[in-house]
Amino acid sequence: MPEIGNTIVKLDGVERHFGAVRALDGVTIAVKAGECVGLVGHNGAGKSTLMHVLAGTGTPDQGTITVGGEPQTAYSVSRAQTLGIRCVFQELSLCPNLTVAENTRIYHPSIRGIGWRRRASDLISAKLDEVFPGHGISASDIVQDLAIGKRQMVEVARAFTVTDAPLRLVILDEPTSSLDAHTSSQLLSFVRRTVASGISCVFISHLLGEILGNSDRIIVMRDGKVVTAGAASTFNRNRLVTEMGGIEAEPAAVAAAAMADRESRKLRVRARPVRQSDGRELIAREGEIVGLAGLAAHGQTDLLLAVFRAATQRAANIEVSGPVALVAGDRQTDGIFAQWSISENIGIRSLARLRKGLLISPAREDEMAARWRDKIGIRTPDMHNNILSLSGGNQQKALFARALGSDAGIVLMDDPMRGVDVGTKLEVYELIRDEARGGRTFLWYTTETDELKNCDHVYVFHNGRIVADLRRDELTEEKVIQSSFAESA
Repeated sequence: MPEIGNTIVKLDGVERHFGAVRALDGVTIAVKAGECVGLVGHNGAGKSTLMHVLAGTGTPDQGTITVGGEPQTAYSVSRAQTLGIRCVFQELSLCPNLTVAENTRIYHPSIRGIGWRRRASDLISAKLDEVFPGHGISASDIVQDLAIGKRQMVEVARAFTVTDAPLRLVILDEPTSSLDAHTSSQLLSFVRRTVASGISCVFISHLLGEILGNSDRIIVMRDGKVVTAGAASTFNRNRLVTEMGGIEAEPAAVAAAAMADRESRKLRVRARPVRQSDGRELIAREGEIVGLAGLAAHGQTDLLLAVFRAATQRAANIEVSGPVALVAGDRQTDGIFAQWSISENIGIRSLARLRKGLLISPAREDEMAARWRDKIGIRTPDMHNNILSLSGGNQQKALFARALGSDAGIVLMDDPMRGVDVGTKLEVYELIRDEARGGRTFLWYTTETDELKNCDHVYVFHNGRIVADLRRDELTEEKVIQSSFAESA
């Protein structure tokens, strides 16, 4: 790895306010050439707001931005691009109705004239091949037709493409949040190679192992301020969590379900994937937490959605006993109602209980929202604010509140922890276990192997089929990955 060089970008005394909320409170950070800076903090700490300032999509109320030793007086997205600064935002920015190639053309205005489509296709295809070998994405694919993991792959690869403007710094805000273990490993290996070539990276992740394993230096933020910074070698998980303002429990000591009486418990879900030909099926009983694993887009989400539909309409090969709620992982597309308040987003699944006569009772809606704000820790000064006023992780908390506050006996979770900080994850894990002990059933698809340890047993998917059913005591990342690449296990 080359010696880390001169400072290429510095933010000094940056402040950013949203009404009465001070998102950034005098933040000063610097990034050197050939350096990977890990940025961590709980939801609402100010990480994404700071990166919006650096990317030119947010204007600071106070403070200075210096790039390459030159103070920037009229900083914007186009200026940042010209200076070689790119950002992959946590909430993906691709145009859903355009192709992968057309989205690349938007990013690079210099690609124009006769043959631009071919040049854009070649550019993005080559970078996808470099970052994610075997990605299975065509430059002619419409973005909205891609699974969220593949959309994230396109967004990441696009940020590293180069035409007329240089590439000096790439900001990666939760870049692996929708990727499985295999594609995450591909990306992180590429980032290390890129940083070794002299390009810089700011890497934001709630997966502390990723931060510790891939950063040269780590900056910790809390409540809009930098609370500590130093070489990555001086941190471990416990120190990171402590600096962020919380105490991490040891890996969840989850009591194994009493398998002896499993057969006596009420059957909640029986589902056979459409492509299953060997008779295997998913079985979920009352009070169970059932995991769905494997490479992304191999049928896990399809099965969850089929179970969701089967709760209200007859379906072949699927039995569902009881009302169902869904916690979407792709919150922008499938989760939030963007024009509604936080309270309305939480209450929409419980309208029958919020009615007073023929109308929804505002008082009941507010009471429910306040209860879940306190129970799950949604950070906002007012639950009547628009849902988009929340950080990504807090939006996800609202989706959990919607599902867990409803009458659903079965909760489907489609990789729901995207952008959720480690402290909140631990709280949600405990909440899920409490609800399961009370008889609620969970079907939980996740791309994080550590999360699967909360499950009673785990079904591994490959090419739309169940290829393995692993008990918790059999569960290892190696077994999940091995099964993910096998036709049968």
